[in-house]
Amino acid sequence: MTAPIVQGWCPGAHRPMMSGDGLVVRVRPRLARLRVTQALGLCALADRFGNGTIDLTNRANLQLRGVTEADHQPLLAELAALDLLDAEPGIEVRRNILFSPLYRDGDMTDRLGCELTARLDELPALPAKFGFAIDTGAGRLLSTDSADIRLERSMDGLILRADGKAAGREVTEGEAIDRLIELARWFADRFDPDTRRMARLVQAVPLPAIWQGVEPVRVAEPLAPGETALGPLYGAAFGQLPAQALAALLRDSGATRLRVTPWRLILLEGARAVPAPDFVTHASDPLLTTDACPGAPYCPQAQAETRDLARVLAGRVSGSLHISGCAKGCARMGAADITLVGNGGRFDLVKQGRAGDEPCQRGLTPETLKTMDLT
Repeated sequence: MTAPIVQGWCPGAHRPMMSGDGLVVRVRPRLARLRVTQALGLCALADRFGNGTIDLTNRANLQLRGVTEADHQPLLAELAALDLLDAEPGIEVRRNILFSPLYRDGDMTDRLGCELTARLDELPALPAKFGFAIDTGAGRLLSTDSADIRLERSMDGLILRADGKAAGREVTEGEAIDRLIELARWFADRFDPDTRRMARLVQAVPLPAIWQGVEPVRVAEPLAPGETALGPLYGAAFGQLPAQALAALLRDSGATRLRVTPWRLILLEGARAVPAPDFVTHASDPLLTTDACPGAPYCPQAQAETRDLARVLAGRVSGSLHISGCAKGCARMGAADITLVGNGGRFDLVKQGRAGDEPCQRGLTPETLKTMDLT
């Protein structure tokens, strides 16, 4: 297998990434939220400049694919008109923030998110994928999602926790962002090319005890398609949001805003639940536990088609399924019960592992996989 190229950075709007079907242009919704006019505008841009689909990423960002180089600057102008573009590219790069999605206007999550967003220019130079999580609901929802510094609740208040450590530092809300910037500077002064994420650095460099005193609250039950107090949740198979179908759903449901999550779920604020055949509406749907990257021919590093096979196999695997076009495993960083890795048009099989792990079987054709026992 040809070793995949690890880019070490994520695409943005100002700095898109070239893929097999054109540029990938990423939009980072502020506070993980779009006004319905912004969401409808983005749907129109996906049809006009992209391939008609919006990708929902595992960092709760939105991506347009298939954009030509000639269309990049006109697309940026349209994104700016929708207030979906940071005027300063450096701020866009720093705005890697996950939000627990059930927050309400004016609550702690909202207040902390607004302050952190306003003070991003105070952060030191950090690696491109370094990110933050504001997970200050009654139970933690983001504990397994990618973030390097986490704001969470404890039994008695608020803590700031370095990823990779079980406990964090107790802080008040008023000092929380000051301490977050302080911890980011501690990291920036010590990381090297091998420790570009907090969890790796704290394994190699002792973290002062002051940052490790208080444990966070319990992990909450994961969200699933269905009703919430804020509006209905819908799932997106493989994180794909067909632009025209999404626009119709927003209009038909009467949504006022769209919230994004890192779990291929979208929340329609103020909406009523309506039929949505292009989206996942049942928690038991196996597509919710199936990950598949765009695959060939959409990614130049992919060595096999992925998503058509994933749809066929999703209902035949009792646990989680990950189909990756190459050994990078972009669609799922963690282990899955069954992982299939593209290799020269065929697949290697990994059980209870990640895409880069040693396979137990090699050279399986899609036809063979469709009939073999994958339990």
